[in-house]
Amino acid sequence: MKNNVRCLILAMLLSSSAVYAVDAPEGAQAKSTANKSSAANRDWSWQPVANSGAPEVQQKKWVRTPIDAFVLSKLEEKGIKPSPEAARAAYIRRATLDAWGLIPTTAEVEAFVNDKSPDAYEKLVDRLLSSPRYGERQARKWLDLARYADSTGFQNDYTRPNMWRYRDYVINSFNEDKPYDRFIKEQLAGDELYPGDNNALIATGFLAGFPDNKNSRDLIQRKYQIATDITDTIGTAILGTTLECARCHNHKSDKITQKDYFALHSFFANVNLVENIPAPKGPVEIQYEQDLAKWEAATKELREKRAAVIEPIRAAAEQYHRERYLTDSRESIFKPKSEWNATDRWVHHRLANVTTEEDFGGYLRVTGENKDSPEHIKEHAEKWLEYKKLTAELKKLDKLKPKRGSNTISAMTELGYQDAPPSYVFFGGNHERPLDEVQPAFPAAITSEKPVIVPTGFSSGRRTALANWIVSPTNPLTARVFVNRVWDQYFGTGIVRTVSDFGRAGEKPNNPELLDYLADSFVKQGWSVKKLHKEILLSSVYRQSSDYREDIYKADPENKLLAVFPRKRLDAEQIRDSLLVASGTLDDRIGGPAVMPPVPTNLNAGAFWEVSEDKGDWNRRSIYVFTRRSVPYPLLSTFDMASPQQAHSKRDVTTTPLQALTLVNSNVVFGWSQSLAGRVISEVGADESAQLDKLYEILFARKPDKAERATLAGFLKNHEKTIQSKLKDSDGKLALAVPVGLKGDQPLDPVRASAFVDLVHTVANSNEFSYRF
Repeated sequence: MKNNVRCLILAMLLSSSAVYAVDAPEGAQAKSTANKSSAANRDWSWQPVANSGAPEVQQKKWVRTPIDAFVLSKLEEKGIKPSPEAARAAYIRRATLDAWGLIPTTAEVEAFVNDKSPDAYEKLVDRLLSSPRYGERQARKWLDLARYADSTGFQNDYTRPNMWRYRDYVINSFNEDKPYDRFIKEQLAGDELYPGDNNALIATGFLAGFPDNKNSRDLIQRKYQIATDITDTIGTAILGTTLECARCHNHKSDKITQKDYFALHSFFANVNLVENIPAPKGPVEIQYEQDLAKWEAATKELREKRAAVIEPIRAAAEQYHRERYLTDSRESIFKPKSEWNATDRWVHHRLANVTTEEDFGGYLRVTGENKDSPEHIKEHAEKWLEYKKLTAELKKLDKLKPKRGSNTISAMTELGYQDAPPSYVFFGGNHERPLDEVQPAFPAAITSEKPVIVPTGFSSGRRTALANWIVSPTNPLTARVFVNRVWDQYFGTGIVRTVSDFGRAGEKPNNPELLDYLADSFVKQGWSVKKLHKEILLSSVYRQSSDYREDIYKADPENKLLAVFPRKRLDAEQIRDSLLVASGTLDDRIGGPAVMPPVPTNLNAGAFWEVSEDKGDWNRRSIYVFTRRSVPYPLLSTFDMASPQQAHSKRDVTTTPLQALTLVNSNVVFGWSQSLAGRVISEVGADESAQLDKLYEILFARKPDKAERATLAGFLKNHEKTIQSKLKDSDGKLALAVPVGLKGDQPLDPVRASAFVDLVHTVANSNEFSYRF
């Protein structure tokens, strides 16, 4: 929605100076495109990547990686000196949060601080990049772009019980350092390029993650919207280009025509979602099938009785529901099979088994419940009552249904034919107003290359051609866009600040030579994501202190030159997951079906949020929390988690009263504070000074200074008095907060322990915990 509004505003602002007039003759457009597609006239982002080598700098000792030379060169031009190195403890906290999305443990901090070997930093970085937690963090970034969700969205927001396989595929891909070009090819055309490879099939979940209204009565529109969502997502996530602006008219700022848009759109004209591909048998699948067998055995008689009620009206119900589709869908639905074309095949494939048990029941309700309805059928009244009674009995056994996982794979494939439905330019983007037919092609202003489409025995081969072009080393966008996203992840701002808009309406790179060095090096090093991360993590730029400098603020108030390491607010997942680490309650199991931690009772989510029975699931990392489009997990949504409605390019950074109130008042967060208090007491005993040191070491990777220590001690003393006063007023009936998870026999003064829990809760709510320095 945001992109569409932005596109409309741009169209209004730039209508008088558009690259092409909306109503320009086709020949004039083609001539204009041809004249402006030469390399000399391309926009900067469409120029070939050019790595001229690292510049010469004066402070050569500061240069640890070529990155440093590019940054230092800009600083020296302005007469600015970089900041000193950050303290080791600050560095490991920073790097662990960036690479893992978690705070480090006190043992990890101590080991690094005390490691005086010359390769201490490199060993730390290698450890971070080799941990499974690295893949979990990097996957979260990609899943934002892939508009990942565990449900379809729209009014019924059906669960997609096997999309977690795609999430796990992304995690594993980053952990094994799968080359980025292979990563992209698998997601766009894994079924075509690597037939028989289950991982490549699961990878097409990138395409299959579109929001979907399964109850749509316009299958032709649904087909159009699916291909549109995929096209827009690829433009945003991979090419960093606002392709969607050209859906309704020629792009108002970039040289992308409406014909270019629908030529890209046509690469997906024949894609088809398949949700019941058998998955290889593993623990999840075996457990699912065992649970399903129990439910089926318990409900067999009831289901058979309900089927017997439905059987006589099955054909009528299917006819009733098919007649409710809109005109263009019905044209395909009721056409004889001998006359089917590629579009008709697509419609019938989506229609197959589309009438569910709920639809049969709905037909009986409509035709049997309301005697005054013109659709009322007398003999259906009793059938409806019987059906409703049996359904209520079945509902009582829902607790036996498998709650997690599935034994299938969801993938985006094609229909088993080499031909595809025709594609058109649509007037104003309206799928009911086709103009000229188009064939698959790449944007003419970016490249003169033509797609080489080789159909297979089961697919059109179109997506393979697109994937090969997208990851071609000659494509100027793909590598640039990705390395810029990684830079944005570490420094809070991309070299191109508009990370998903490399066009004229976006910002130009503040260090184009650095951007091209990173893109060129990325490709030449085999598209290795880990090598890219390692070079950044080991650079002097990244190792700088984040301490405020007045001279830098005056010379470079936005810190574009990076003379100071930028402070950054933690995102939703970092805050929640780091609190779990601090409290010692994190369940670090990797992968598997999504989980549902408890939510506030006033959320009233009903069946949309069924809390996981395994309490260990409640403390899984946030990436494993069920993402329901209509009911986001409240604790994460309050802190600006990504919206899965469309590709989410960059997290919002807000500071709102609701966030502070959530951390203070949430029973879940307070429970973690109790666990953290219990952990501190268990590890250091009753000594107050040692407790304060340990608390700060866990949360901030440092000890409190003299002033902080005095403030903390004063808080404890005064708060103890407050609690004692309340106890006295309540005749000792006041419920005290106590530390939980204590190990060993710890003699505790309940008043002192309660005051300490409140102190821990307060410190965990401080700004220093919620920021990365």
